[in-house]
Amino acid sequence: MTVPFKKDDLILFIGDSITDCGRDRNDLASLGMGYAAMLAGRLGLERAELNLRFLNRGIGGDSTCHLLARWDEDCIELKPDWVSILIGVNNTWRRYDQNDPTQDGVFSTECRELLEHVQNETSTKIVICSPFLLHTDPSIEKMREDLDPKIGILRKLAEEFGAIWVDFDAAFVAAKGRQIPSYWAFDGVHPTMAGHALMANAWMQTVVG
Repeated sequence: MTVPFKKDDLILFIGDSITDCGRDRNDLASLGMGYAAMLAGRLGLERAELNLRFLNRGIGGDSTCHLLARWDEDCIELKPDWVSILIGVNNTWRRYDQNDPTQDGVFSTECRELLEHVQNETSTKIVICSPFLLHTDPSIEKMREDLDPKIGILRKLAEEFGAIWVDFDAAFVAAKGRQIPSYWAFDGVHPTMAGHALMANAWMQTVVG
């Protein structure tokens, strides 16, 4: 395994509830109980000599506009060596549960602004993770019409900004032959422990190789 990290690198995970995953907001070092914590444990074990450091700044319910509003405090000012971003599913979900859609043009503009801040103000390496939906019922499957274009936008931005693209959505699609969708994400959005482990594995395979 070739690890792209350097000694004492700080890796920041940021996004919505999938990244948040129950982290203690009163403990700034809390990593929650999901893929971010799993990755910290796995990398910490396999590359103990690097003394890698990890932070989680996921906040449940966030869309791109919320991430943008707290970007300076929760990303830029932390001066991470790596930032791993997972955002977008709430931009889709709010269209269906609150009649509050995010137009693709707005989504693209807000994501681009996030990435430009990182590119222009830091030397941070960027990992962009695809949002995902598992088809646990027809109402979730319908959301694909909104999410798929946003995944496409993120993929193109990853290429443009030289970011590493971690395709969680493809990983979950590939896993559907092994178990029913709710095994991986009970409501089609929030992963189970097995789902988080799948995400951590996909991240490791893509970022570390």
